[in-house]
Amino acid sequence: MGYKTPEVIKSAIEAFKKQPGVGERSAMRNVLHVLKWNPAEIKTYADTIARLTELNVCRTCRTFCDTDQCSLCVDEERKNSKILCVVESFTDFLAIERSEKFKGLYFILGGVLNPLLGVGPNDLNFDLLKERINEEGIEHLILAINPSLEGEATCSYLKELLSPHCIVERIGFGVPLGGSLEYLDPQTISTALDNRTLMS
Repeated sequence: MGYKTPEVIKSAIEAFKKQPGVGERSAMRNVLHVLKWNPAEIKTYADTIARLTELNVCRTCRTFCDTDQCSLCVDEERKNSKILCVVESFTDFLAIERSEKFKGLYFILGGVLNPLLGVGPNDLNFDLLKERINEEGIEHLILAINPSLEGEATCSYLKELLSPHCIVERIGFGVPLGGSLEYLDPQTISTALDNRTLMS
């Protein structure tokens, strides 16, 4: 009779495989690495992961926060700017915020239009975005959407939807076609924000 892997190890491997880009072997290496820790470290690690369930999503911008609104959305100086930057994801939001160039508000779409994957306007936060623009009197909208075919389609759709309500601009050059904001350095992002263009 051969070796029978303990069920708890099998379960841990399956859990690690849920991470993007992690296959069976990588998951096994991760589990074996964790098993080298002392019990207190493993418990702290597990408790930290479990606490992710306590996170809230900001009701205004859709980023993660501890309460019902994030610190930026309640910042009066930011609110008074009347400028809103629209991004695809939380990582894109972090990339722009780290550049320290933008001092307005944000809105996270949660993706881009992609008919091939069945992602249409009703699957994203377009209605919430339009509602926020009207309620807060947003005057200036910056679309910081990654330059892909899907990103271009999303920007065109948002321009048609929102241009009657505010000025709509697109993040400028400095972001290569197919590039992703989360991988760009702060200086490149600053340049892209400086060179944004009015959507025609």
